Amino acid sequence: MRVGFVGLGVMGLPMAGHLLAAGHELAVWARRPEAAAPLVEAGATLCASPAQLAARSEVVISIVTGSADVEQLAFGPGGLVEGFAPGGIHVDMSTIAPGMARRLAARYAERGIGWLDAPVSGGGLGAQEATLAIMAGGAAATLEAVRPLFACLGKTVVHIGEAGAGQVAKACNQMLMVNAIQAAAEAMRLAAAHGLDLLRVREALAGGSAGSKVLDVMGGRMARRDFAAGIQARLHHKDFAMLMDEARQLGAPLPVATQTWQQLNALMALGGGRMDTSSLLKVLEAPVEKMQ
Repeated sequence: MRVGFVGLGVMGLPMAGHLLAAGHELAVWARRPEAAAPLVEAGATLCASPAQLAARSEVVISIVTGSADVEQLAFGPGGLVEGFAPGGIHVDMSTIAPGMARRLAARYAERGIGWLDAPVSGGGLGAQEATLAIMAGGAAATLEAVRPLFACLGKTVVHIGEAGAGQVAKACNQMLMVNAIQAAAEAMRLAAAHGLDLLRVREALAGGSAGSKVLDVMGGRMARRDFAAGIQARLHHKDFAMLMDEARQLGAPLPVATQTWQQLNALMALGGGRMDTSSLLKVLEAPVEKMQ
């Protein structure tokens, strides 16, 4: 297929590479053209604008930071909508607000352009190993049209429902995961207060009913005090801002998530936004000190 790709960060770059390696005709656009250099060297085409990218693509995949970024990419000056032919498809794999996904889908539909919100879970390692979990919202026929592309990127693809549903599922994913990170931080803080070896505590917990991927990965980072690895906390903070706003609008009580949200707010105030989210432990250790 003729595929366009936008968002060549920690996850997007390996994802685009998988598509190119699978034989798809890949074009890319990047705000910083140097970010696309590895793909261009491997045979991808660099486009001058999102509109130019869409004009040469059957499907454009984006994975960028937030709602405003996706809206600007799609409908801003020189945006994708200016280049798409009727029947084109925009697959957004970013994490954005469900309401924004629904609005973009409706605006595209007026022009005969397809849309999928298809956020992913699995992080940078999942992107590198093509083992991402993909949560799709949009028309079933649109999903089937791009399923061969998803096969290059992940091992699990679930059609959640109509436009926006993929983003709701991703919000649930983020809530469960970050709540679990906070719980791991509290467990590590209690163990440390007793003077225990955190690596041994994590090993013991992992062998029982408390065992989980979050405890294994994030608990390990906490025990090793390796707060530079993984996903920056500011991104989880952004995701929680969206899901808490959705909960407020719907009147859905989220008492545990509300407490985690406050811990994330504290982490941001302490200057830990660019640390890994396992640094929630540091909020419990030094609630009034600036992060170092």
